[in-house]
Formats: sequence, C-alpha cells, structure tokens
Amino acid sequence: MIKLKNISKFYQPNVVAVDDISFHIKPGEFVSLVGQSGTGKTTLVKLLIGEERATRGELFVGGWNITKISQSDIPYLRRQIGVIFQDFKLLPKKTLLENVAFALQVCGKPMAKIKKIAPQVMKIVGLENKMNRYPHEVSGGEKQRTAIARSLVYQPKILLADEPTGNLDSINAQEIIDLLLKINSFGTTVVLVTHNRDIVNKLHRRVLTLHEGRLVSDQAVGKYII
Repeated sequence: MIKLKNISKFYQPNVVAVDDISFHIKPGEFVSLVGQSGTGKTTLVKLLIGEERATRGELFVGGWNITKISQSDIPYLRRQIGVIFQDFKLLPKKTLLENVAFALQVCGKPMAKIKKIAPQVMKIVGLENKMNRYPHEVSGGEKQRTAIARSLVYQPKILLADEPTGNLDSINAQEIIDLLLKINSFGTTVVLVTHNRDIVNKLHRRVLTLHEGRLVSDQAVGKYII
C-alpha cells in the first residue's frame, strides 16, 4: 500500500530531513510512525501527500509511483489518502455537516450524492445528532471526529493521521484512537503519526521509529522506544 525505497529529502543549504529511509506498509495495516520533534515525521507526511518531492529514492502509494508526481495528479493522490491534522482545519462558518459536504462540493460531485454520503460518514464517526452544529459549539474531540468524517468521503485506501490527538485531553484522545481502529477494521490502512508514548504503547501494533531523519526501528508489535 505504501512503499519507500531509499527515500531522502534534503533542504538547502545543508539540512537532511529524511535520510535513506525504506519500509513497506501492507494493505490493512495499522502503523504508528513515532519520533521526537525534528526527526522527519512531518517531512514524510508531506512526501506521502505530494506536498514535497523526494531528493532521492522512490515512493509508491497503492502501486502508483508518486516520486515525481505532477501537480495535476496531486488531487487524485489525495483522494486515495485521507489526511487528518492536529488543528482540525474546519471552516468556522459552516456546520459540521457542511464541512464534510464541502470536501465533495469542491470536486464537483452531484448534490444528490453529497446529500447521501455526508450524513453516512457523520454516522460512522458518531456525530449524526450534531451535524447541524458549528465548530465553536462542539468539543475538540467532536471537531476531530468531523475532520475524520471529512477525510472518509472518498473512501480512501489510506488514512494518514498527523498528530490527531495533539490538542485533545486523554479521554477524547482515546476516543479518536478507538475510531481510527474501527476504520482500520473496515480494511483501511491507517498510519498514525504521533509522539504520544501512552497511545502507542497501548495499541500493540507495528511501530516505525525515526531519529535524526533515519529509520532506527521497525517493530511488528512495538512500543515507543525513544
């Protein structure tokens, strides 16, 4: 599903963000990508969604070599990869349902399809009773659930969660992790980027550990070791 072959990313004048990283994530896996700030996690996220290009190596997503992806193909890539961020990125003047529907509207989906899909994904994340509320009227956990619903509208093969619990308390954080596990049980490949030691250790799933831009550990049933 995701395959990196000797991927490196350098920034001028002499910054090595990612250094000769190789790994393979299979369809349906739940993988935690961990490491302290500045270890290359954010750079890898940007490479996976086509926001940055690798300096060296090859990067495959769903069998598609995106190493030198064209700007026009990036929107198609991002329909395969649902992305969730720490800061939610919701539109404040739209309801939760409208935020989810907007992701389909910008791609020109017919209104009949939007009216069917948007409520369905809101139900999956447990917000069917709060669809008409605005972001300022709900909790941080509910905002993140909305962001997850928005990421699911294209039924992506991969869900990339970049520090999704960073702004949440422990109870809401656990609810978000439980939701990611539920989505994973449907067959979606989930990559959780986090520095939350407790969450990683409770998952008992595969853990990739970065340190100073290099992959230093790949544990099939791992823990946060740094």
